[in-house]
Amino acid sequence: MAKGDRRSKRGKIWLGTFGRRRPKTERQKRRRLQRIA
Repeated sequence: MAKGDRRSKRGKIWLGTFGRRRPKTERQKRRRLQRIA
């Protein structure tokens, strides 16, 4: 059970970091496109 809990916690952390990084990168790309336009 301990291993499963650790994996679930790690999975949540990874999803949280990726979820937070994705919107930031998308916003930066949109800003760059707007500046070019």
